[in-house]
Amino acid sequence: MPEWTEEQRLVGSDRVLAVLAELARHPDGVGLEEMARAVDSSKPTVHRALASLRRAGFASRHGHGRYVLGDEFLRMAFAHHEARPDHVRVTPILEALCDRYGETVHYAVLDGPWVVYRSKLDPPSGAVRLSSVVGGRNPAHCTGVGKMLLAAALPDEDAVRAWVGDRTLERPTGRSIGTAGELHAELVRVRRQGYAVDDQENEPGVNCLAVPAYLTSPTVPSGAISISGLAYRTPVRALVDDLPAILAIVSGDRPPSS
Repeated sequence: MPEWTEEQRLVGSDRVLAVLAELARHPDGVGLEEMARAVDSSKPTVHRALASLRRAGFASRHGHGRYVLGDEFLRMAFAHHEARPDHVRVTPILEALCDRYGETVHYAVLDGPWVVYRSKLDPPSGAVRLSSVVGGRNPAHCTGVGKMLLAAALPDEDAVRAWVGDRTLERPTGRSIGTAGELHAELVRVRRQGYAVDDQENEPGVNCLAVPAYLTSPTVPSGAISISGLAYRTPVRALVDDLPAILAIVSGDRPPSS
């Protein structure tokens, strides 16, 4: 949540939306005083915003005076997510990949410098606890899905340098890409081979392989699909060796038997 300057004071509906967004950051609930500090508004003002949200069913209050997202908001969000065309089409693909490899699988889209996870499926047992959550974000330059999508969105080095701009690329691990030049070289490699890997670049001990997903267009990827697992259990090389089966599943064809 940003810190608001005097010139950016929240007013009216903007304040209500800021309170709603802050509620989403507190699944265990948040008190009125803490909320007022977070959105830099007075307690009476925030209380009025919360009252509006409660009337709409978008917020509720615990017996201990803490506020959480309301059931009506969650119902709308989940119903919308479940009905999205990309989610409906990608779910059988994720189920098939999860069943074949016994690892966590994702579907993600690009949003500026981030990837946003639209769908995630864990295996029934042995799942790895990853930082990814549906609706969550990770830096695009150090994730398999992100590099796959950047390879399509940034066709040359000038485009890569413009995308990086004045930013310092975040390096979650010592293996992460740190410069525009390194990213350009990696995207050239991704385009040449047709897949991207995250070799412990976003989380230590976790790697993944990602391929493009053409759910809404035959030529422009709508997102990317990845298989993520512990490096010692499912090394990148094993996933690369099984690339034909992965591509067959993603394209909707019957893969060769494992």
